Amino acid sequence: MSSATAHMLTGRDVALLRAVADGRCALSVRCEPVLLIDGLPCADFAAARRLIEAGLLAVPGAGASPGPARLTAAGRAALAPVGDPVG
Repeated sequence: MSSATAHMLTGRDVALLRAVADGRCALSVRCEPVLLIDGLPCADFAAARRLIEAGLLAVPGAGASPGPARLTAAGRAALAPVGDPVG
C-alpha cells in the first residue's frame, strides 16, 4: 500500500480494518467479496472489494469461504498510529 492509499482511507474503512484486527470479521468470496461483521453483512457492499484491491485485506484460501478476515501487512500498517516507528 502506498502512502497515498493510506491517506485515501475513509473513517468507515479504518473502522472496518479495526473490526478485522479485533477478530470480529469474516470474509466470503464468491462472485463478489462480502465482509461479515459479528456475523452480519457489512452494509457498504463495496467495502470488501475496495479494501482487498487496496491490498489491506487478505483473501481467504480456496475452500475457506467464508473464512476469518485477515489484515495484510499493509492493513496493519494503515492502523499504526501516525509517527510511530515500525519495527
